[in-house]
Amino acid sequence: MGARTALVTGGTGGIGSAVCRHLALKGYHVVAVHHPAEAELAEAWKAEMADDGFNVETMALDVSSADACRTTLVQLLAERGSIDVLVNCAGITRDKTFKRMEDEHWYDVINVNLNSVYNVTQPLWDAMLEKGFGRVVNISSVNGQRGQFGQANYSAAKAGMHGFTMALAQEGAAKGVTVNTVSPGYVSTAMTEAIREDIRNAIISGIPMGRMGSTDEIADAVTFLVADESGYITGANLPVNGGLYMS
Repeated sequence: MGARTALVTGGTGGIGSAVCRHLALKGYHVVAVHHPAEAELAEAWKAEMADDGFNVETMALDVSSADACRTTLVQLLAERGSIDVLVNCAGITRDKTFKRMEDEHWYDVINVNLNSVYNVTQPLWDAMLEKGFGRVVNISSVNGQRGQFGQANYSAAKAGMHGFTMALAQEGAAKGVTVNTVSPGYVSTAMTEAIREDIRNAIISGIPMGRMGSTDEIADAVTFLVADESGYITGANLPVNGGLYMS
């Protein structure tokens, strides 16, 4: 178990950081992917993780570029031998009502949130099939299930992630490779803490549990899905949303 490697895109973000910590605690060798423009921030993040006792590698990669992903991940595979766990957690928002949405708002979100899932998974997929073991977890969103005003781009991308999950799960099932989705609701991160207090309180009032989730709760769901004991779960969407959306 200790020899297994986990790759986490968006690994230095709020949810990504929690996923990295939880997987490191389980004995995985963790590689956190960050955007090349955030190299300085990633170094500081890595040092902070080390101070907390987590030895996590960082890797610069533009996940919206298929060419960059193929080149970098083929090299990483050659060095590591295998990537056993992949968590696709990279994501951005460019919220606008559809009436005001510009091409760049649409394509930026689709490229980072959805196309990256193809770009990163594709170079690693064959090796998982050949090894007869793999875990892919795609971090979607409650808004991919129910839609959200001002998020046509984000909701489309996040819904697409689960379509990808269900299709790929069927291709990996006979080979011991599972593909699942985790769909968080509103999670307490630096981004949600920056929301104006009255708006944040209005959001919380609509959540049956009366609070936002924690990043650790999302990471717990990921850790559950990648465990050996969860090998019979594939193509599933695990909602972690405090009852905000039930299906």
